Amino acid sequence: MGDRLLSVSEVARRLGGISKWTIHAWLSKGKLQRTKVGGRTMVRESELQKVIEDGGKSPSPRRER
Repeated sequence: MGDRLLSVSEVARRLGGISKWTIHAWLSKGKLQRTKVGGRTMVRESELQKVIEDGGKSPSPRRER
């Protein structure tokens, strides 16, 4: 079974109806990893599941100094 791609709106709905702008902020901060399909930003279902399992506390990627 493949990893389903979800739109930003679908992700927001699955997380209890939070704002899609919150999802965009999480994508910008690296809390969620995006997958670009054409011009659309999508999130893999497995990526969303990781954030849910971590209680929304997924670590941000490290910044190089």
